[in-house]
Amino acid sequence: MMGWVVAIGLAVLVALAVIGLGRLPRASWELVGAALLLGLAGYAWQGSSALPGSPHAAGKRDVRFDEKLVERRRALADRLGPANQWLILSDGLGRQGKSREAANVLVSGLRQYPDDANLWLGLGNALLVHGEGVLSPGADFAYRRALQLGGKGPGPAYFYGLALAAAGQYGAARDQWVPLHDRLPPQSGLRRDLEEKIGALNAIIAAQDGATETGRENPSLPETGQAPAR
Repeated sequence: MMGWVVAIGLAVLVALAVIGLGRLPRASWELVGAALLLGLAGYAWQGSSALPGSPHAAGKRDVRFDEKLVERRRALADRLGPANQWLILSDGLGRQGKSREAANVLVSGLRQYPDDANLWLGLGNALLVHGEGVLSPGADFAYRRALQLGGKGPGPAYFYGLALAAAGQYGAARDQWVPLHDRLPPQSGLRRDLEEKIGALNAIIAAQDGATETGRENPSLPETGQAPAR
């Protein structure tokens, strides 16, 4: 709760500073407000206001292994398939912070099982961890291969949507999640999880569209005494 108070307070201060110090005309005030709303929406998607802060040393590589995501992947994938041994080995390396080795193990597994959707999905996740959350071209390719090979299984669409949302590609993430949500049974826990995530995406996309539309309706005006640029 305190995190939200601080975030909103900073947003108000920034708005006052931009409008006051920047001497913006009244027509541009709505654009400033829309931009700050977009920032708060992004905070709602990525932030955890109830958690304490965590200082991060500059220049220090911070590779985190997310045990909950591994459990979710196992729940959505075939745990008895022939490639499962490679995933178990990769997860073990990931827990030790060896993200490069975790990805390389899955590349080795794909040489043996090139059409295994679970291995491609695991590789996408491993590359995402190794890239510290950046959706690299390699990770994007791995997720797309998992989608092609995984049929209607929920794993590839779910995790590809997570990666796209984290990369700021909110519309693309929604395109992955909405069809998945619609084909899940009503009592599914994954369906309820997707409902919340899709709702957050809709709020962010609406804020983006509002900021863009406000900018078109109220373009910045030249300051008094200045001639428009020719």
